[in-house]
Amino acid sequence: MGRAAPADGAALADGAALAGRAALVTGASRGIGLAVAEALTEAGAAVCVTARDPDGLADAVRRLGPRAIACPGDVADPAHLDEAVSRALSVFGRLDILVNNAATNAPLGPLMDADPLVWRTAFTVNVEAPLRLIQAAWRGWMRDHGGAIVNVCTEGTHGVGPGIGAYGASKTALLRLTRQLAAELAPHVRVNAVSPGLIRTEMARFVWEADEPALAAALPLGRIGEPDDVARAVRWLLSDEASWITGTDLVVDGGRRVRAALRPA
Repeated sequence: MGRAAPADGAALADGAALAGRAALVTGASRGIGLAVAEALTEAGAAVCVTARDPDGLADAVRRLGPRAIACPGDVADPAHLDEAVSRALSVFGRLDILVNNAATNAPLGPLMDADPLVWRTAFTVNVEAPLRLIQAAWRGWMRDHGGAIVNVCTEGTHGVGPGIGAYGASKTALLRLTRQLAAELAPHVRVNAVSPGLIRTEMARFVWEADEPALAAALPLGRIGEPDDVARAVRWLLSDEASWITGTDLVVDGGRRVRAALRPA
């Protein structure tokens, strides 16, 4: 993908922007990962989806259609990551796109109360697994053929928040990893990040469910985000329309970082 000529605007609009390409998306049985997989298949890509829930993943594949395959497993298991890349290559014969979306937000709460073993798991899932998967994709296909990678981070890497220190620290490390790999894998593989704000997902339900109207009203765009909002940003960064972009962090947060300038109604 990294060597392809830029697509024209019509291709992106007519659902053929990623035709002929193959993708691997982690954490894709629901939420942002499933929305990303849907966006990629709608753009013409074949997609291998992974998640820990085999039944949820099977439902996702049925929803995604004939260009989708499943590879159930846990990204914390290095063997699963190798298996996912091998499966995508064996079925599709190529692997042009990788989206590292699977994540954990545990341990929640003050860092002084954090269990070091759970803290370590956060970095295994949120940082080590993306690196291992990128290594496998690089060796299996992208080193010789090019590609595009998006790591799903969080707008929290640009600040701090109560109770999410482990999540924020690990995602900040993932953002740093994104920029390092963008330099190391250039010019043929592009590596970018998308950093969502508050999105209506199960993982974030504990944040938005109790007082969604107030949270939405505090944002310049007047609503919390939907998984599709993130998926469209990911799809664009993976497309040839973004062919001169690497090492960037696209924040999708409804304007949260500029809300201090909002005027009272």
